[in-house]
Amino acid sequence: MAKKRTTKKSPGRKKAPAKTSAKKPATKSKSVAERDERTSARLTTLADGIVKSAMSGREPKVEVPTRSAGNTKWNKSRGILQMGSGTQERQLFNLGQARKFMQTLLHGEGIKKLIGEGKTQSLRGMYYQGLHDIMGTKEKTFNDQTESDAILEDLEVTIGALREELHVFAKKRGTMVGNITVIDSGDTIDCRRMGSGGYAIPSICEPDVIQFDSVEADFVLHVEKDTVWQRFNEDKFWRDYNCILTEGSGQPTRGVRRMLHRLNKEHGLPIICLLDCDPWGHYIYSVIKQGSISLAFESERLAIPEAKFMGIRSSDYQRCDLSDDVKITLNDRDITRAKQIAEYPWFADNKPWQKEIQGMLKNGFKMEVEGLITKDISYVTETYVPERLAAEDWLG
Repeated sequence: MAKKRTTKKSPGRKKAPAKTSAKKPATKSKSVAERDERTSARLTTLADGIVKSAMSGREPKVEVPTRSAGNTKWNKSRGILQMGSGTQERQLFNLGQARKFMQTLLHGEGIKKLIGEGKTQSLRGMYYQGLHDIMGTKEKTFNDQTESDAILEDLEVTIGALREELHVFAKKRGTMVGNITVIDSGDTIDCRRMGSGGYAIPSICEPDVIQFDSVEADFVLHVEKDTVWQRFNEDKFWRDYNCILTEGSGQPTRGVRRMLHRLNKEHGLPIICLLDCDPWGHYIYSVIKQGSISLAFESERLAIPEAKFMGIRSSDYQRCDLSDDVKITLNDRDITRAKQIAEYPWFADNKPWQKEIQGMLKNGFKMEVEGLITKDISYVTETYVPERLAAEDWLG
């Protein structure tokens, strides 16, 4: 896999058509129109149920699936986390639930309006769209955006719709470059020609927005942070080793995870992760591979059970003859988190992963991928990763 490969020069762009004086309004595809109609109908059904309860003298309430560890199940045969059947009620006349009841309906109304107008809104925009003083009080509808975001996720699972179907998107975070051409909202983008900045992976990567025009890579190398991604891009690693290079700026967003998932499932590309040797790098890998508790309802379109963890590894301090400068002492929080991760069911019975986590704890220090620069500025791209690829040296 580590054999270098030089790709053919991409064909030049075709001459752009002349602009017309009148811009035609965008039209929905049949599948998108049907999706919007379905989502809108579910919101209406939710509201109608509340109205019927009130009109019949019963307390209005909303039943919301529980997004918690206790309602999350590990499906060993499929290798993903899945949401259980547990639910919780939000009652209008319950003082402990009335606020969330109000917030749920408020965002439901805002989403129905977005769908009706054929527009989208950011998570931040949704927060402000629903923000106002509650009549007769000095309280606001939302204390902060975190509260607003949680309600939107509750709405997703309550009506069985993805965030994209709610016309809501998150802030873009994550970058891609390499041997792939995508069509993003009708625009053809050659990711070989994105310069030093790369292609910003959007928060919505569904097939009706992003299509793959050509995928000529052999694998995807996903790195944790932009600083490492920049080194790989500058050294043109993706060209020499025929791959796609992505980064998630730490914990990858849904958009990045969805992009990786689609490349793996639709094109069979192996997803190889180069992350830090610390509990947070291990957790990032866990989320990419199995899914997360808070988003267990989306595991089937986000989790990649076949994803591999290349490193950096606890044994690399000695194996790569690194200096003491790379050592970052584990604090109490790191140790506690590492022990929690070791008990995850998908790691608990995995001997190589138990050895890896225990090795880090025994070392008493963590390491970042950037620490490899102490060997040489391009050690990670010219030696470390090529040798791991050639040996297929990774954890699964």
